Amino acid sequence: MSNEKNTLILRFSSMGDVVMTIPVLRCLEKKYPNEKFIFVTRKKFEPFFAEFNNITFFEADFKTRHKGFLGLLRLFKDLKKTNPAKIADLHNVLRTKFLKFLFQLSFHKVVSVDKKRNDRKALTRKKNKIFKPLTSIHFNYQEVFNRLDFDIDLTKDHSFPGSKNFRLNTETISLTNRRIIGIAPFARYLTKTYPLDLMQKIVGFLDQKHTVFLFGFGKFEMDIIEKWSKAFKNVYSCLTAGGFKNEIALISNLDLMISMDSANGHIASIYNVPVITLWGLTHPYTGFTTFNSNPDNQLCVDRERYPLIPNSIYGDKELKGYEDAMRTINYNDVLARVERILNNHGLQ
Repeated sequence: MSNEKNTLILRFSSMGDVVMTIPVLRCLEKKYPNEKFIFVTRKKFEPFFAEFNNITFFEADFKTRHKGFLGLLRLFKDLKKTNPAKIADLHNVLRTKFLKFLFQLSFHKVVSVDKKRNDRKALTRKKNKIFKPLTSIHFNYQEVFNRLDFDIDLTKDHSFPGSKNFRLNTETISLTNRRIIGIAPFARYLTKTYPLDLMQKIVGFLDQKHTVFLFGFGKFEMDIIEKWSKAFKNVYSCLTAGGFKNEIALISNLDLMISMDSANGHIASIYNVPVITLWGLTHPYTGFTTFNSNPDNQLCVDRERYPLIPNSIYGDKELKGYEDAMRTINYNDVLARVERILNNHGLQ
């Protein structure tokens, strides 16, 4: 076993949260090129770490090897073999709390992300709501590493990588003299999903001047995406990218991404792609805005009509009478914002 000391980083899910760690990791690599970091997460997130030289991916396999309580003990033993000196818990859930306890018994320094749960409750409760922005998750992650005796500053130390090379599984797509726009019309919860009839209008208008790629996952989403890609001449499914790794590369080359409060917007933002986010029963004040985002690109529900927004941090709670809240986001406002961004290249 090597005598080299490593820093373990724990963040098991979700995709958007894992992606939000990337700008912080870039700062660590830039300022500490001789340090070794090991990022512990699920296998499907591995492509996000290909850009790093001193950050190693470690698979947490919760379906087999690391499943259940005994599997968690096995994960601890596996991680101990990496000879960690410090542990950054960027998740702060039951699994990582248990691992934190075991590492602390072994006299390791462990710092967990502060999720500001009291502030979150104050922002999302119905009565006596305190409507003010919470600290961005990116800066909460930064704080963890600074408490581990690193010294990074996202506002000064971060720099974006170049666009990735990508290929498409078809020769029929012409990108010449057309701007490339990505649209991720779905979110995990319906409370965060823009009405599909309005999104179809946005897709139809953009089809006339631009090349549009639609991003989704699972049968329900992909059935709609396939339907739209057949109905519009210049609209294509993300399946043309030929796999998740190439999807990421394609996103890095977009001129613009339109996304819900969901992972695809975060992916685009870490490659310096302008992102328009549409917010339903969540809100930018929850701290989950895309990296380096322009507030003007965050289009929200009319809170004068729907004052209880946000009613949750993740969008997992429905609210009676709020089913049509996202219809207060006018699709013409979305289109106007698209044109402004594309006409002012570099506006973020």
